[in-house]
Amino acid sequence: MKVTFLFILLILSAISVSAQKQHVTLNHVALYVEDVAKSRTFYTNIIGLDTIKEPFKDGLHAWFKVGEGIALHIIQGTKDKVNQYRNTHTCFSVTDINSFVNHITNAGIKYEDSKGNPNTITTRIDGVKQIFFKDPDGYWIEINNDTN
Repeated sequence: MKVTFLFILLILSAISVSAQKQHVTLNHVALYVEDVAKSRTFYTNIIGLDTIKEPFKDGLHAWFKVGEGIALHIIQGTKDKVNQYRNTHTCFSVTDINSFVNHITNAGIKYEDSKGNPNTITTRIDGVKQIFFKDPDGYWIEINNDTN
C-alpha cells in the first residue's frame, strides 16, 4: 500500500512538472538608442538587416528581422552613453567575413579582435573568424563567419 501510494505520488509529481514546462524561444532583443534614424541607417546599411513592420508608427522605433521569428527592436529615448564590456555584445554571422571587413572599413568603422587589437580578425580555436566594433550608441557587435 505504501509503495503504491509513493508510486502514484511520483507519477503525479512528474505529470505536474511536465505540465509546467513550457517551450521557450527568443522573440526579440531591444536596444535603447539616442537617435533612431541614425541607428536604423546603421543596422540597415552597415549590418545589412531588413526592416520589418513597426506597429507603433511613432518615429521612435525601428524593427529588424534577425532570424526566423526573431527581431531586433531599436527604441529612441536614451541620452546616456552606453558603457559595456566587449563580452556583452550582439553577434551576427556572415558568409564572407573578409568582404564584411572591407565593407565596414570603407564606411570608416573601426574594428578590433577579441583582445582589442585594432584592425585585426580573431581566429578562434574552432576556426571561426570574428571581429568586434560598436554601433552609434556604443553597443558592442560581433561579426563572425560561423554559419552553422
